Amino acid sequence: MANPLRGEVIRLYKNLLYLGREYPKGAAYFRDRLKSSFMKNKDVTDPDQIKQLVARGDFVIKELEALYFLRKYRTMKKRYYEPEKQ
Repeated sequence: MANPLRGEVIRLYKNLLYLGREYPKGAAYFRDRLKSSFMKNKDVTDPDQIKQLVARGDFVIKELEALYFLRKYRTMKKRYYEPEKQ
């Protein structure tokens, strides 16, 4: 019998891997950290604990998206506005 949460875990891994392509420290660094995080929890079988880990992964996705939006905002601001002089 296949675990019904397996699809969610795979979706999470693929989404994080996709988002990690533009990570500031590099895609290889992010991929290595991602793989080690998933391998650390590979033996978890309790469905409730798996759901908690997936929820933590979704939180990480939101944080990465916020980081990327902030970076884009700062870049656009530098292009269109003069730096503030103090």
